[in-house]
Amino acid sequence: MASIVKSLRALSDPTRLRLLLLLVEEELTVAELQDILGMGQSRISASLSLLKREDLASDRRVGKNIFYSARAESVAALRPILDAARRELPESARDHSALGLALRKRKDKAAEYFNKLAGKFGRTYIPGRSWQALAHALLRLMPPMIIADLGAGEGTLSQLLARSSKKVIAIDNSEKMVEFGASLAREHGFKNLEYRLGDIENPPIEKASVDLALFSQALHHAASPQKAVDAAHRILREGGRIVILDLASHSYEQAKELYAHVWLGFSEIELHRMLKAAGFTKVEVSVVASEKQAPNFQTLLATAFK
Repeated sequence: MASIVKSLRALSDPTRLRLLLLLVEEELTVAELQDILGMGQSRISASLSLLKREDLASDRRVGKNIFYSARAESVAALRPILDAARRELPESARDHSALGLALRKRKDKAAEYFNKLAGKFGRTYIPGRSWQALAHALLRLMPPMIIADLGAGEGTLSQLLARSSKKVIAIDNSEKMVEFGASLAREHGFKNLEYRLGDIENPPIEKASVDLALFSQALHHAASPQKAVDAAHRILREGGRIVILDLASHSYEQAKELYAHVWLGFSEIELHRMLKAAGFTKVEVSVVASEKQAPNFQTLLATAFK
């Protein structure tokens, strides 16, 4: 068992203290700890090595993965100190929230494996079954709402939403996109669909006036995604909901030139933190689609309430 003095010396470093607080709660891999803390592998590995050397942490190998956990017998004497640190460390609450996301991601990965297995049995073509048809059906089930489609482009999704919404306000910073979308809306007879020229970081929409704020593959174009999410919170009514569909973090640099992307996607934890920082509650973020062809983009769905 580690001596109290040596243990306290090891935990004088905030990173090692945050690591141990996480490992007391759950057995985690280096990759999961990287996601949770937003730190590089070398920094985390070095801190874990010292915690192991001081007998505060242990590891075990499962296939290619190494899982780290706190040594219960060594940590027992430090419980009062760790409890105080958990209350006083400014990063503690954020780390705990990120831990929950990491564990849910682990479960989702397991579920995805079994979903892939299930998909290999009995898959047959059924005439008329398509995601487009399903989307139309689900949209008809939506209650009549006032929706802000932020970064709407020409507004294909806005027009789908307008079929069952009280009103849709489509915002885009491209004058030509707004002109084209407004022309389509008139052509198709949508009187409840309004296009407005504006920036998603400061949309021309009254405060607390919409029921749903939607970003569909738009947030990665924002100069400041946090400002855009803050603005969405501002225009939503109490009890209103935000929905974000965007790319998961990737390394396809060409997207900046090919598609004018400002950000190379977002991690689940980044989206979760942005939404919490804006004041949203009941935040949920998960991967909902994965492309099989390179560069294998994944799509994240994030939802939350004001």
